[in-house]
Amino acid sequence: MQAYLIRRLLLMIPTLIGITIVCFGLIQLVPGGPVEEYIQNVKQAAAQSGANPETALSEQEIENIKAYFGFDKPVHQRYLLWLYNIVHGDFGESYVYRKPTLEVIAERMPISLFFGLTSFLLSYSICIPLGMAKALHHGSSFDSVSSFVIFAGYVMPGYALGILLILFFAGGGFFEWFPAGGIVSDYFELLPLPAKIGDFLHHLFLPMICYMASEFAFLTMLMKNSMLEELQKEYMRTALLKGMDFKTAARRHALRNALLPIATRLSEIFTLMFAGALLIEKVFDIDGMGLLVWTSIVGRDYNVVLTIIFLTSLLTMFGRLFSDIIYTLIDPRISLEESR
Repeated sequence: MQAYLIRRLLLMIPTLIGITIVCFGLIQLVPGGPVEEYIQNVKQAAAQSGANPETALSEQEIENIKAYFGFDKPVHQRYLLWLYNIVHGDFGESYVYRKPTLEVIAERMPISLFFGLTSFLLSYSICIPLGMAKALHHGSSFDSVSSFVIFAGYVMPGYALGILLILFFAGGGFFEWFPAGGIVSDYFELLPLPAKIGDFLHHLFLPMICYMASEFAFLTMLMKNSMLEELQKEYMRTALLKGMDFKTAARRHALRNALLPIATRLSEIFTLMFAGALLIEKVFDIDGMGLLVWTSIVGRDYNVVLTIIFLTSLLTMFGRLFSDIIYTLIDPRISLEESR
């Protein structure tokens, strides 16, 4: 186990470098950028003041602007400098927000982390027993009705579901049980602590449903199909022939093996802080990671984009390693050393 973990950790280094090289190169090919935007703003200001925008900046001033943003060096030198700074904990400054990149990300992270962690815990705590119940009652009316509801949520995009929820339950002409957007009320600061918690949860109820819809359906059906496969195996027949009750045999023997495919999804817990759904956040007016990624790409905020790619890639690799370890805990027959 120890040798396997060391080998996997060492392999992360070249993998991460490869990912960042590709992403850094692609970002440089995108037209526009902080230099072009700054020059354009200066020309617009000159035009508004009546001056000739074409002569607003000299060649030397343009070179100074490029040097200020670090674009006076070749691409490979810029990448090596960026990598050197990353290794030393310097993720640069956001060109759009004029603040350290990590500070910009940290401002958006709490709400996205809350959505990601809450939807993760709710999905697993509901989908595993629901998928097991559907497998044990395969073909029943309960299975058919629940499958219809689940697939309806799966095929509908989260933002479309959000619009429908607002229409029916947030003052869209039917009921006004929930607020239509935002994460807190305007008078939030005046509320006592219990009322603040209630107000926060009240605002997040509808968007949480949208976040969970597709993942909920996938996990439930994955659990059901995995459980159905295990129920047909020889060890289940042996347990039943020995006189064990069917549901008891399913819980004691089939459930653990059925959880193996579910374990692969546990790697997502490492990237929950970067969970974000742009369109859902737009519909419910939530300033989360999804919106930050979009605005950073549109605004050519390279440092923010690269930092998010770097951190997400790193945490994804740790998540895959975590999934492998969970595999061995669920099924001791699996040896990580044998998978070399």
